[in-house]
Amino acid sequence: MRQLPAWMQRAALAAGLCVFAALPAAAQNIEAGRAKAQACAACHGADGNSVAPTFPSLAGQTWRYIYIQLRDYKEGRRNNPVMSPMAAPLSREDMIDIANFFAAQPLKPTNFRADETRVRLGKAKADETLCTMCHLGGFLGQNEIPRVAGQQYDYIVQQLRDFKARTRTNDAGSMTSVAQTLSDADIENLGHYLASLR
Repeated sequence: MRQLPAWMQRAALAAGLCVFAALPAAAQNIEAGRAKAQACAACHGADGNSVAPTFPSLAGQTWRYIYIQLRDYKEGRRNNPVMSPMAAPLSREDMIDIANFFAAQPLKPTNFRADETRVRLGKAKADETLCTMCHLGGFLGQNEIPRVAGQQYDYIVQQLRDFKARTRTNDAGSMTSVAQTLSDADIENLGHYLASLR
């Protein structure tokens, strides 16, 4: 039997490692995460569907994004008077379990009624600023990049304003840079567009 060329062996090994690297997230204990996430329910809902427009829905979010945000709150890279103390006692395992629990929950539509004109303007601005390069088509997110499709309007607008004002900076500069190009109207239009997506 003929041996594969070295480059093909390396490609097969790399593909195998990628598959293996994805396994830890899938192997997490969702039920452990459910128990640990009970304290989150007051703001984010028992199933990660937010009960108030100022709090983000976590259902269907990428597990890696949730984990990184919890870690950033714990380590002071992101600050919030409620979330920072909530994250402080969490272990790495706690954060991973919570993140995997919420990532496994289906996102439900919000009650927000988007204005169609503002949705069109928001889509045009998203296309202009190439938002899908990071957030992907459908704005479903990937790895450390959050899902923003169907997110709470008020939360989207506040985060974009915080990035623009540089009061939120745990983004490696990407969102801070993009937000500098947005007007207040752009931010509101993007909120209508993203909140309208399912």
